[in-house]
Amino acid sequence: MNYRRLGRSGLVVSEIGFGSWLTLDEGDLEIATELHRTAYESGINFFDTANAYGSGETETVVGHALRPFRRETFVLATKAFWPYEPDWPFPTANDRGLSRKHLHQELEKSLTRLGVDYVDLYQCHRFDENTPLEETCRAMSDLVERGKTIYWGTSEWTGTQIQAAVSICEDAGWHRPISNQPIYNMLDRHWEKDTFPDTQRCGIGNVCFSPLAEGMLTGKYVDETPDGSRAGHEKKGKFLRARFTDPNIEKVRRLALIAAELGVPMSTIALRWCLRRTEISSCIVGASRPEQILENAKAVDFNWDESIEKKIQAILD
Repeated sequence: MNYRRLGRSGLVVSEIGFGSWLTLDEGDLEIATELHRTAYESGINFFDTANAYGSGETETVVGHALRPFRRETFVLATKAFWPYEPDWPFPTANDRGLSRKHLHQELEKSLTRLGVDYVDLYQCHRFDENTPLEETCRAMSDLVERGKTIYWGTSEWTGTQIQAAVSICEDAGWHRPISNQPIYNMLDRHWEKDTFPDTQRCGIGNVCFSPLAEGMLTGKYVDETPDGSRAGHEKKGKFLRARFTDPNIEKVRRLALIAAELGVPMSTIALRWCLRRTEISSCIVGASRPEQILENAKAVDFNWDESIEKKIQAILD
């Protein structure tokens, strides 16, 4: 495994991270334990989750799965923004967003579910238009001061929003964000022009999610939807099915031919393509089987060169 600093911070994360979005929503502790052990033994030290995954249950599973390992040997990240608990019988007005109240109460809940005293990275899961940015920045900095999290970051924020947060923190002498978590892969590239230049200027590291486009860039959905796959699931497959356009399918077919010529899984070139960018600190992958993690972890060692990149760009552009 290879490692990179998270932006200009001193935190070092594995180039392949392991996430739990959608894959561990069922709360199967045995599977989660096997997957996290495989990831850890493959050199992955960055583990990402969120309070809203599995309506809170995913954090509990992730915490149990990581318990066998010394706390200082891995980087644990979680997020907050979305409501996820049922309102009944007492509706809650402060169950969402990035207010001081919501961020503080949700991190306490996350720490309890994860079974840890602190997280390494606490992330704003989305930007909150209804809360003053100064309040959010102060709240996150305070959580760092209290030792509840060591660093804080954002997810799916625009370059303008990130720059504003950094400026506020620097002017006030508060702890500034060190990371952003955007979706990024060969089929989802909209952040390249808007956000990546700004994160680089601000010293923010990107930990991208869905680098394999939820499995589409493994090539398994080119001809059909396999039984039991995510795309066939009514709820979990809604984002993935939206990618099943004729142009995307044609790109995947052509990319699969390049992977075949190189003698590597298609996931290898998809991950290595993301990691070619210096703005990326880590690619967060999900998995339902240990062998998927092992395959993805090997991608960091693939010998990338300009000739491969040119062939791929000719397909994507």
